[in-house]
Amino acid sequence: MSGSSQDLTTNRRIAFGETVYAEDGTELGRVRGLDEHGFYVSTAEGVVAMSVEHDADSKTGIKELHWRCWDCGELGRLEAADLPEACPSCGAPREELYYWQQD
Repeated sequence: MSGSSQDLTTNRRIAFGETVYAEDGTELGRVRGLDEHGFYVSTAEGVVAMSVEHDADSKTGIKELHWRCWDCGELGRLEAADLPEACPSCGAPREELYYWQQD
């Protein structure tokens, strides 16, 4: 899995920080999380596009790329360009983890 998701209806890639719109043109928000099911949006102002190679910065307003577990909600910092093999908290397999942007 990478820092983008493919929209299977249009064969278009969607990336972190990208503004997405409904079919009628209504803005839904900016992409904040991705997994094999699709993407998650944030309607908060200030979420910016970034890549997996983003250099983490703890300053307020700077987003960092993390992973999150569907099973237990554990949130971990992404140390490499890919997700861990399993959740260190509950042992859920990699398939239960997804990318997440966090302050």
